[in-house]
Amino acid sequence: MSALCSTFRSKVLSAVLNHRGFCGSALGFSSAEQLLGSGRRGSGLAWSTRVRTRASDALLKEEWLDSLSFPFSENFRQIVPVADEEIVSDSDAEWVVGIDPDLSGAVALLKPDGSGCSAQVFDTPNMPVLVGKKVRKRLDARSMIRLLQSFGAPLGTSAFIEQSIPYPQDGKQGWWSGGFTYGLWIGILVASGFSVVPVASRVWKDHFDLYRSSSNKEDSRRTASDLFPSLDSSLKRKKDHGRAEALLIAAYGRSLKLH
Repeated sequence: MSALCSTFRSKVLSAVLNHRGFCGSALGFSSAEQLLGSGRRGSGLAWSTRVRTRASDALLKEEWLDSLSFPFSENFRQIVPVADEEIVSDSDAEWVVGIDPDLSGAVALLKPDGSGCSAQVFDTPNMPVLVGKKVRKRLDARSMIRLLQSFGAPLGTSAFIEQSIPYPQDGKQGWWSGGFTYGLWIGILVASGFSVVPVASRVWKDHFDLYRSSSNKEDSRRTASDLFPSLDSSLKRKKDHGRAEALLIAAYGRSLKLH
């Protein structure tokens, strides 16, 4: 089990280092050079400082990833006892959850079965909430927990979630909503015993050649239908793009775990 976790974590960390969008605090060599000043770039001291900065960033990212992973440390076990047989084993490693955390997003579950792998996808539970004088849609935390519990997934199952990144055109409401749904999902997943792996949208979309697509939502539905033909009827409508993206995020995560 420890070997599997170590290998998987190294793959995820490698992807993190190659895509700095994974963590907003990341500093690449170019950023370090700007901080050091152009006059010292050629010196051994400047190079040493940049190397230390890079190593420090990698450690920070790994510690952050550890904080989102289950099983936790021995200290946590003393607070919330967990039987060893309840923790995900090598034979259960093919279980994967994929999440598009938007309000109109979805949750996908991939798990092994007799034919290889079965796939399910569910719309994210939400409910109407009065905000000021307007009724807005918000995530239904209780229903989200119940949905995850219904999976019966082994403790420590990997849950890949698209990282929320604010864009200027989204406005204040979009920034708040994106951060809230993303944070709520992470909190519920970790508390429910899943190991969370945030993934930048560009990373998983590049994996399926969707990032530069002019109509990536339509292409996402088409790609998901090709990968999961049994779910084609659940991906027919334009608004089903959240389901498609959740399935593709899960498929991307599964490819990391298997290869």
